[in-house]
Amino acid sequence: MFDFPVILEPDPETGTVLVSFPDLPFCHSVGDDEDEALLNAVDALETALAVLITARRPLPVPLAPAGRPTVRPSALECAKLGVYQAMTEQGIRKAELARRLGWHLPQVDRLLDLGHASRFDQIEAAARALGKRIEIRVA
Repeated sequence: MFDFPVILEPDPETGTVLVSFPDLPFCHSVGDDEDEALLNAVDALETALAVLITARRPLPVPLAPAGRPTVRPSALECAKLGVYQAMTEQGIRKAELARRLGWHLPQVDRLLDLGHASRFDQIEAAARALGKRIEIRVA
């Protein structure tokens, strides 16, 4: 659901590998080799998505990989992104979600903060309040 394709380009001048995201033109990263570039791309992706959440912007729908490698946020962050995406699709603001959950607004802020280690049961409660459920799969 949040698997974003990346373009890896070797930089002959520096010997590094540059990373760009077709779905997020403002998001870039770099690494000494492909493995490090992909690892750093996850951090860049999480930062870019956090910026979109802070700006209350919709999340982009990732393009089909078309043979390109993909990166995704951590499972916890994917769950948070799913809650945010459901809120956006339903036109629900943070204050309304807080009301539905019986929480204070700062609790919802922390729940949507990709850098905060929220409890999974809280994310599940937020999803339920939006008429959704969290599904986890090990592949």
